[in-house]
Amino acid sequence: MKIGICGGTFDPFHRGHLDPIVAVREEMQWERILYVPTHRQPFKLGRDSASGYHRFAMAALATRDIDYVWILPWELEREEVSYTVDTLEHLRGTYPDATLDWIIGDDNVSRLGEWKSLQRILELANFVVLSRGSEAVLPMIDALEPKSAVVREARQRSTHGAIVFARNATVPISSTEIRKRVRAGEPIEALVDARVSHYIDHYGLYRAS
Repeated sequence: MKIGICGGTFDPFHRGHLDPIVAVREEMQWERILYVPTHRQPFKLGRDSASGYHRFAMAALATRDIDYVWILPWELEREEVSYTVDTLEHLRGTYPDATLDWIIGDDNVSRLGEWKSLQRILELANFVVLSRGSEAVLPMIDALEPKSAVVREARQRSTHGAIVFARNATVPISSTEIRKRVRAGEPIEALVDARVSHYIDHYGLYRAS
């Protein structure tokens, strides 16, 4: 089994979280896509966010019609700082023989060297980098320790240890923009699933500055 995994705050969950990943699913041959809302991201410890309950609910609403997408509450239930390595240890125990692909954007590559236990992460999974076709991040990958194999074709990857580039169209949406729009009373229907928009309005999320 091949599984794509995407962790994040999802505050709120929007089309930029879903559309690019669904678009490369066939290329990556993912039988299942797991979204893992974080309790507290290590790079965003000082930032307030909507409750884990709300963030989980919005992700579930946005993906409820896609049977191969699962939303995992594991990091939220632990109520600790969410480190990728801990989540992958848990998932590797659940799926011992699967290909696990941790999905990141190409804008995250420059910070991979700061991730906790990067070597162990690569012993547990691959990185799949959603890329707009730029080769600019390759020198950053070459500088990483430990060294990893950059795999040009998804079918060449193993169950772990590789960095794979998946080419996808840009979806220029950010959660920050959505929260600003809500505070300003501007529409967000083009940026999020209609059920997420209704949920945000119903619970009055993001209205306070």
